[in-house]
Amino acid sequence: MRLHVGCAMWTHAKWPGRFLPPHLPAGERLGAYATWCNAVEGNTTFYATPSRDTVQSWARQTPPDFRFVVKFPKPVTHERRLVDADEPVRAFLEAMEPIASRTHALWVQVPGSFGPGDLGALAAFLRRVPRSYRCAVEVRHPAFFADARAERSLERVLDTAGAEWVPFDTTALFAAPPTSDAERDAWTKKPRMPRRTRALTGHPIVRYLGRDATERTVEGWRPWLDTVTAWLREGRSPTVFVHTPDNADALELARRFHDEVRARLPELEPLPEPMPLPAEDEPLTLF
Repeated sequence: MRLHVGCAMWTHAKWPGRFLPPHLPAGERLGAYATWCNAVEGNTTFYATPSRDTVQSWARQTPPDFRFVVKFPKPVTHERRLVDADEPVRAFLEAMEPIASRTHALWVQVPGSFGPGDLGALAAFLRRVPRSYRCAVEVRHPAFFADARAERSLERVLDTAGAEWVPFDTTALFAAPPTSDAERDAWTKKPRMPRRTRALTGHPIVRYLGRDATERTVEGWRPWLDTVTAWLREGRSPTVFVHTPDNADALELARRFHDEVRARLPELEPLPEPMPLPAEDEPLTLF
């Protein structure tokens, strides 16, 4: 029984010295992160396909049971809208090959304008992805959440491909007016998404966005504790990513979510022990 948890990134300006050792070289930061969490969102791949050498470094820094959810590049999902995208998809998969065994899912995040009329393109795209990979699709068009027929049509497309529907739960963020600059910025940029808890496969993925205040984030994820616990008891292997507007405490919060599920299911495999921080230097003296 395994629950994967993680964050939207593996490096953050406010983590070194608090959670991770300070001054780590770039080639060691993912390895330090992997002692705290056992999964990570691959958001950077949306903006550019990394070199194969870079991805090989990711493989070297992570244990075999670590999981990546890597996002297809913007030219595939947003510019070509999944049509005539064989060339950038091929380049992307070739680059990702070193972490193929650690890839929990290839993440297809389509734009908000991608609606029910585009499901044919999604179905054709998913058929062309090698079956050695799982796919997970995140949609943001309101019709998929408000129109039962559109919802069922999307579920049929995903079920045929063995793909998962990735919910992005922003209900906690929008439950009350923002109280920080980061929350105000998130209010202008993040979509207002409902909480969707239906899993289509044995490997559901959840993206949860809380608040900068820890108590509000924890209160907002309580429904997910019930859902994730039920999934685990059903034999599923869920992955949960915890976000906050500033993400300053996201690393600690992701572990806390895992701890709270494990309190309900003691047989759940624990996370690794975090990398210890170096002892503070002795004060300088003249002698």
